[in-house]
Amino acid sequence: MSLLDRFRLDGRVAIVTGASSGLGVHVARGLAEAGADIVLGARRVDMLEETRRLVLETGRRAVAVRCDVSDPQDCEALGQAAVDQLGRLDILVNNAGIGDTRPALKESDDEFRRTIEVNLMGCRWMATRAVPHMRRGGSIVNVTSMLAFTTAGFPQGAYIASKAGIVGLTRDLAHE
Repeated sequence: MSLLDRFRLDGRVAIVTGASSGLGVHVARGLAEAGADIVLGARRVDMLEETRRLVLETGRRAVAVRCDVSDPQDCEALGQAAVDQLGRLDILVNNAGIGDTRPALKESDDEFRRTIEVNLMGCRWMATRAVPHMRRGGSIVNVTSMLAFTTAGFPQGAYIASKAGIVGLTRDLAHE
């Protein structure tokens, strides 16, 4: 058995949020190449179809579901889609996120709140909605940023706060 064979995900089902663009597309395809079937979640369904096509090209199954992670009901529907359409749930990749380059003191309350709702609350809601569907040994991967630990020299108050919050949430979830 090769080293890479030890990392095969054959027979497993993964949810990837934020799968309509960027890192989410690559994560979804990589998990599919490792053998997992994928439930793709994002707000932009038209773009999800392209990611779905990329996953299908690997020979794996793929389901695209419109999901705004800032809505707990959408998170519940995404977790349920994994079980209903692919039979199980083993992996959750919380990748969905938004960000803006704006000083924290100049962001509107609504802008700040929206970033926290998508980035941090979305991780929490997806985790609490996914875990009941997971078998023992399931995995949650929360995507954060180095900005959770440092600054890049330009203002991103809500984004940095949300990503630092994800670090704390991840520690707590791992302990639980």
